[in-house]
Amino acid sequence: MNSQSDLKRIKELVEILNKAGRAYYSKGVEEMSNFEYDALYDELVQLEKKTGCVLSDSPTVNVGYEVLSELPKERHESPMLSLDKTKSVDDLISWLGEQKALLSWKLDGLTIVLTYDNGELQKAVTRGNGEVGEIITNNARVFKNIPVTIPFKEKLVLRGEALITYSDFEKINEKIPEADAKYKNPRNLCSGSVRQLNNKITKERNVNFFAFNLVSAENVDFKNSRKEQFEWLKTQGFDVVEYKEVTKDNLADTVAWFEKAITTNDFPSDGLVILYDDIAYGDSLGRTAKFPRNSLAFKWTDETANTVLRQIEWSASRTGLINPVAIFDTVELEGTRVSRASVHNISIMESLKLGIGDTIQVFKANMIIPQIASNLTQSGNIDIPKKCPVCGGDTQIKEINEVKTLYCTNPDCQAKHVKSFAHFVSRDAMNIDGLSEATLEKFIQKGFLKKFKDLYHLDRYSDDIIDMDGFGQKSYDNLIASCNRSKNTTLPKVIYGLGIANVGLSNAKMIVRQLKTVENIINCQRQELESIDGVGSVIADTFVTYFENENNKKAFLELLEELNIEQEESQSANTLEGKIFVITGSLNHFDNRGQLKELIESLGGKVTGSVTSKTSYLINNDSESSSSKNKNAKKLNVPIITEDEFIEMSGIKGVK
Repeated sequence: MNSQSDLKRIKELVEILNKAGRAYYSKGVEEMSNFEYDALYDELVQLEKKTGCVLSDSPTVNVGYEVLSELPKERHESPMLSLDKTKSVDDLISWLGEQKALLSWKLDGLTIVLTYDNGELQKAVTRGNGEVGEIITNNARVFKNIPVTIPFKEKLVLRGEALITYSDFEKINEKIPEADAKYKNPRNLCSGSVRQLNNKITKERNVNFFAFNLVSAENVDFKNSRKEQFEWLKTQGFDVVEYKEVTKDNLADTVAWFEKAITTNDFPSDGLVILYDDIAYGDSLGRTAKFPRNSLAFKWTDETANTVLRQIEWSASRTGLINPVAIFDTVELEGTRVSRASVHNISIMESLKLGIGDTIQVFKANMIIPQIASNLTQSGNIDIPKKCPVCGGDTQIKEINEVKTLYCTNPDCQAKHVKSFAHFVSRDAMNIDGLSEATLEKFIQKGFLKKFKDLYHLDRYSDDIIDMDGFGQKSYDNLIASCNRSKNTTLPKVIYGLGIANVGLSNAKMIVRQLKTVENIINCQRQELESIDGVGSVIADTFVTYFENENNKKAFLELLEELNIEQEESQSANTLEGKIFVITGSLNHFDNRGQLKELIESLGGKVTGSVTSKTSYLINNDSESSSSKNKNAKKLNVPIITEDEFIEMSGIKGVK
């Protein structure tokens, strides 16, 4: 007889996984990490095997979820199945047997089906629920690397993964000043970009496409080989997922090669895929209700550690969003010490049933971002604060796309002001030293600061400031000197400092370069901004909306009266136009990387965070370093230059 507790747990898991699946596939919302989803899915599989009970709506037998959007829908000619998976290399070897196979990256993006006829792209459809997808043909035409015409004139159907590289992901997030507004990961950004109703936005996101499966090509003999298919696709102009030929003898070593290579990849991957090279043999194996039998996914085993949850810290932002942050006993993961991890929202906190004193399992997503994998205790004893931790105002739980988030309802919340001032005085904005968030909070509480211009009148409160804990005459003098130095600045830095949503320093420079005058800036129109290269509709809307507010406009003009706006020097106009740089290592001639980045951009160049095939130069004074960026540059034949070589190449003067 089946255990009642097992059956109850099966029902719970089906409900949790289906809810998470609907959120992700239909709305692009991630309610839980891949780690947590996979763990719950594996638990469900084991319970179904144990009990012999499989519910009709179980995710183990259903391919996916219905698509909910305004995009037109279409049924796939053949179902797009998920892949069965393993974390064991021994399982891969056993599965392969005496066959040859192709081992490739399992790309972490959005699966797309492309159809060509008469040499032209006719249709592009998302995976959707595996049976019905969304038609995104107009968007696919502006993907970075999809050929819109090919030499082959018969009908061709292929599948591949749309994805956004880490470097482009970082670049897009850099333009978003508000931390809680930044995209969580490249996969979520890609999902939203591919499914845009305006393909101008899609084009701006630099979406890439990598083919991983040729479904059909009329009248072409591929000699019964998947490898032949991949190589043929390359002749048609497609980028194909990187792969290696494997047998049981070299499979373990090849997996190890991929595991080492992932650290230098510029694209997101969450594992590997093994596919029989023999097409007829693979097809003869058929499929289960959910999985094809000709391929298998291999998932990386994340390094995890158990620790004890000590506190949930509620972190307020200048948008009013209050995020839960888990504080736990320090553990070592991927070579670094970790003691805190964002829980992202209330929905995730509730799904984990977090409680103080719980034993939790933590890991680093993509070996970078600390995350909670699971909660071994599940006491669920955390109370959601009814009052804002900063101002004491009422909080409100908002539910958007089935995700619960906590907000402060007080429009005058101190956190909103503190965070805004902290952004304004930051290095890339006005660069005022001596004003930590704690100090700003004290100044705001005492009424010293109401508007940004008040920073330049702190001398009115000299006695009060000198008498404050942690201050004194010397600290006060240093602060006033720093405020005075900041008066000599540039217009892009001021605009960036305002904290307009989505407007980063690079965007601000582009806007100022195009509009030129303050009058043009405060009176610009959306269409005018959208015409600027690098400024899309989202940035244009938030920028114009900001200056449509008369209070904002007045405060901005009053602020400018306190400042000495300098023209940005153009020592050699656009000498670096079209060149892309990555900066790493210590610097000798520049105070910091931000200063060097600013110079490169002023000369028409661009700076990204990761080395790719598009990178023109890696700037590193230690060309023999064993850093991942150096290794990747050498692998991609990207020149590695020193600061001195950069200075000579760019023709700049006045650098020590």
